[in-house]
Amino acid sequence: MILIDHKDRRPIYEQVIERFQQMILCGAMAPDMPMPSVRSLAMELSLNPNTIQRAYQELERTGYIYTIKGKGSFVSETAAAAANKRSQLLRELQVFTDKSLLAGISTQELQEMLALCIQQSSVLTNRMGDDKE
Repeated sequence: MILIDHKDRRPIYEQVIERFQQMILCGAMAPDMPMPSVRSLAMELSLNPNTIQRAYQELERTGYIYTIKGKGSFVSETAAAAANKRSQLLRELQVFTDKSLLAGISTQELQEMLALCIQQSSVLTNRMGDDKE
């Protein structure tokens, strides 16, 4: 379910957040599906429960999950989470665009670079491979 890369420079809780975001946005975790308990996931991943708790708090703050006292955490409707993720990606793309234009890259060249990146995307390639099966 969740794989942690101990060689990754990012904090472990950020890796946990990213993995859950991916699973929620791609539909692997359906709305209202219960999240693993903090304690069980911490044991499964051999992590401190505080690390998992911090990841869950951030997932809740950003709208990916919600918590019901005494019952646990559950996956939220993905529309709000997807909109939040799109906004974040748009901000990141804007920063990249500004840096590129300041570096002297023309708008035409930038569009071509983006088209090439989309064409070479492993995510897109994997989705196409799944459709063929």
